[in-house]
Order: sequence, then C-alpha cells, then structure tokens
Amino acid sequence: MKVIEIFENKKDFMELLLIGDEEEAMVLKYLEAGNLYALYDSEILKSVCVTLPINKDTVEIKNLATYPKFQKQGCASFLLNFIFKKYKRHFKYIILGTGENEETLNFYKKFGFREFSKIKNFFLKNYPNPIFENDTQLIDMIYLKKEL
Repeated sequence: MKVIEIFENKKDFMELLLIGDEEEAMVLKYLEAGNLYALYDSEILKSVCVTLPINKDTVEIKNLATYPKFQKQGCASFLLNFIFKKYKRHFKYIILGTGENEETLNFYKKFGFREFSKIKNFFLKNYPNPIFENDTQLIDMIYLKKEL
C-alpha cells in the first residue's frame, strides 16, 4: 500500500469522500484548504483522508473514507498510521468529529483517541437529510482527541 498527497483536482475524489461525509456542500467547505491523502494498493484507490490544521498544536481529520468493498482490510488503519507519523513532528494533538456510532467510535479508540467534546444536534442542524449509520440516525457530533 502507498499513500499519495493530492494537490490538484481534489474534487475528482468526491465519490469516495462522500462515503465519509454524505453532504457535498460540507465536503467542499474543507476540501480545498485541507490536505488530501489517497491510499492506493496495487494502483487501486481504496481510501482517502483529509486533514486540516486547526492551530499550531492541533490538526483535524475532516474525512476518512474507504470504499465499502475494501473496508475491514486495514486500509483506514494504514492511512491513520501514515497520518500520525506525518503530523507527529509538527503537531501535538490530532482531533476528529464523528457520529454516535459505536463501531466507528471503537475503531478510533483502539488508536488511542478519547472523547473530549460533543456538539448537540450537529447532524440535524448541518445536514438537510437525516444520516443513518447501522440503522441509527446520527444526531450529535462526538469529538475525539489523541496526543501524537
């Protein structure tokens, strides 16, 4: 597996980015300013991650997505470890926001992320259509933090 930073034509990755964030308008808010990384395995695109520096100490993962047919094969884990290594020299913390989905929360917690904040009704206020994960509607945004 190899990770490539994408500098141009970031919108070409929208199909995959929409797996991690279902609203294109929300993706467009951070895509151009963010750093986009694409994971390829045997020249096949499998996963992407968008990061955005928040301040001198903290970088945020805005989107992490893997095509469904490649999920549970270590792609997102490989990409996360790449991100940790890359940003460890420049930042003290990495944060991310996600919905109240136990499977997703447990995935990030196994990498050392811990809950530190919650934004009530985030998904209801910021997305025009309800978002469901594992048959549960997402309502609150849970913020997780990890020391690099």
